[in-house]
Amino acid sequence: MSQSLIPRRAQRRSVSLAATCRTESGMRDNGYISDISPHGCRLATNTLAVRIGLRIVIRPQGLEGLGGVVRWIEGQHAGIEFDTPLYEPVVDQLSQLHASGTAVGVSSL
Repeated sequence: MSQSLIPRRAQRRSVSLAATCRTESGMRDNGYISDISPHGCRLATNTLAVRIGLRIVIRPQGLEGLGGVVRWIEGQHAGIEFDTPLYEPVVDQLSQLHASGTAVGVSSL
């Protein structure tokens, strides 16, 4: 996994949430979010090729598009840092509606 020196700012919550994503160049793919916090998420896609530093828009099921930047990549998974943090109550609701396990602890990426 490509590492970042920036530690996570908040606990990520384990979810299973369908999402569509689009790159600046217009490439699109369906995927899913497997954990989320107000500051970012872990996104998996099948065919979308991403690189660290790539700007991306993620549209989770039931939400508006969220802009962000790819901060790390591991196989088909990418860590996305949101341009604008989500409100904690939104993260709470998503984690309740789309729970898939226990929370992921605060740690460095």
